[in-house]
Amino acid sequence: MAFFFQNVVNALQWGSFYALIALGYSMVYGVLMLFNFAHGDIFMTGAYIGFFVATMFVGLSATGILVLPNWLILILTILISMFLTSFVGMAVERVAYRPLRGAPRASAAITGLMVGIILETGNLALLGARRQKFPELIVSQTYDFGGVSVTNSKIMIVLVSIGLMIALHQFVRRTKWGMAMRAMAYDFVVVPLMGVSINLIAALTFGLGSALASAAGILFGIAYPVLDPYMGILFGWKAFVAAILGGRGSILGAALAGFLLGFIEIFVATIFPSTLRDLIAYSIILIILTFRPHGFFGEPYSAQLRL
Repeated sequence: MAFFFQNVVNALQWGSFYALIALGYSMVYGVLMLFNFAHGDIFMTGAYIGFFVATMFVGLSATGILVLPNWLILILTILISMFLTSFVGMAVERVAYRPLRGAPRASAAITGLMVGIILETGNLALLGARRQKFPELIVSQTYDFGGVSVTNSKIMIVLVSIGLMIALHQFVRRTKWGMAMRAMAYDFVVVPLMGVSINLIAALTFGLGSALASAAGILFGIAYPVLDPYMGILFGWKAFVAAILGGRGSILGAALAGFLLGFIEIFVATIFPSTLRDLIAYSIILIILTFRPHGFFGEPYSAQLRL
């Protein structure tokens, strides 16, 4: 039982990253019916922005210019990085996707891949190929619960991730902007005729998704403090799978599917050789989609809403 619960803890942490990134995919697809294939690289960009923000605060504290406790540096790093990365997402929507809104979906998909390459190449051009070490903002402490080892960073990562998901859910359900997003997802044609700006809602959707991806990048940097310019590729594609599995535009579905993918990968890796992890994990997801082709909370008619 201790072995089982130890892997549950690890899976909760791993699934938190997938869930936060998948939310951005799901929201953009729900509102605009396109997948932002640059989203994984926005996750990478947010992690690097967090790296620079955290390094700045740590340096100011070390020199005595602005002495702040580490927990406050962590909070400021997450908030400032989410804010800055949201503008990266809105810029991507304005420059890359808005001119192609009436174009075939394949054009938007290729554009997303190109934006991702630009972000990766820009990172390499500015910083070089050397990996960056994320500053240590949390002094690691390990707690033992009946043979199950849980670090304070794992607890923090899971709690922050769940808190951000709840905050997003409340925003979408209780604010007028969230209501506009839900209405746009339901009927893309009629809602703009009622005075709702599609450009504003599209930018807001990209901004929120990018902010969550940034938070995932910072939390990943805390858990695995080595940043790489290509770190977003694999995470982006796996979070894309989680968004599909959760169902079109479903916040709850994307979150649950992200955690489910994390659980599958962790438990498969503990039972089978790690080289078979992706094969078995995606086989399980393929079986689920065979019986639930629209995902956990997807609607059968969602593909027709733009016609």
